[in-house]
Amino acid sequence: MSSSNKHAGSLNEKAGISSPEITNASAISQIKNKRRQQPSAEELISGILSGNRTALSRAITLIESTNPEHTEKANEVIRACLPKANKSIRIGITGVPGVGKSTFIEAFGTFLTQSGKKVAVLAVDPSSSLSHGSILGDKTRMEDLVKDENAFIRPSASGETLGGVARKTRESIILCEAAGFDTIIIETVGVGQSETAVHSMVDFFLLLKISGAGDELQGIKRGIMEMADAIVINKADGDNIKKANVAKVEFNRALYLFPSKKSAWQPKVTTCSAISKEGISEVWNIISEYFELINQTGYFEVKRKEQNQFWMMETIDEQLKSNFYNKPEIIGKLEQIKKAVQNNEISPFAAAQLLLDTYKKI
Repeated sequence: MSSSNKHAGSLNEKAGISSPEITNASAISQIKNKRRQQPSAEELISGILSGNRTALSRAITLIESTNPEHTEKANEVIRACLPKANKSIRIGITGVPGVGKSTFIEAFGTFLTQSGKKVAVLAVDPSSSLSHGSILGDKTRMEDLVKDENAFIRPSASGETLGGVARKTRESIILCEAAGFDTIIIETVGVGQSETAVHSMVDFFLLLKISGAGDELQGIKRGIMEMADAIVINKADGDNIKKANVAKVEFNRALYLFPSKKSAWQPKVTTCSAISKEGISEVWNIISEYFELINQTGYFEVKRKEQNQFWMMETIDEQLKSNFYNKPEIIGKLEQIKKAVQNNEISPFAAAQLLLDTYKKI
């Protein structure tokens, strides 16, 4: 057999083709088509439950899809994974851009994997207003953690949802838990209302700060301080150590001015250096102490139930909004009524009521 025939035979075998008449080009085409085929829901479920990261990634891509055809398949995967979920601890990490979130998460995540934990990082990146793609690229900024066999990093473009939190982050948590990850870290973009949304899907909320950049005063704000279960002052190294310790005292004083949390937990402040890995174990000790408390008091289960109910209502709101804007009758009228509002021919409130009345009649 000539070398070209041998090559064709090899390609045919890979493509699952037995006929010797198939040409090289045809065999290659069939191989490519086979690769393009999307796995079934059953294949994705089996892969996730066995800890296959490729299956997990593809399933998350599926649930993030805005294609209505993918919704049913995604829901099937989530339903099958749900009984295996809810067995992790969920940690939200936020902070202003430049505070060193990715560096801290890499140091913290590596510490956890070295301690025997399996860590999934769901990093919600800002979206480009042009391409709607992820700008920051956490996988490139966590180059050591991404190679760790006990870690999984999934950057997602924030899109246009609340405060930059990816629309399907909640479902992604379920899939990661079903895949065997016992510690889920969610990083926010650190702007807008993303902190509020992340707070509603995690057990522990960590606020990352820096000192010496006016960040102390900026950070003492009622909303974000009330949500924080711990404040970690990063970049406490070199000439910044003294400033970080001063900031620690200031934040501790501020925290005692706030009312007690439902969890009965008193938020703590600590310092660390993600670059030198100093203080990382202390952060984990605080988190462990928190979980020991809320498991003893039963608050852990209470909070999870409240969050499930919250996300049910959020999903209803989202589906109603999506359904409204995708109705042909609404699409047909919307542009016309927008122009009428702009030209002061009708008030915004009357215009909205007109569209809602149209929707009710559909």
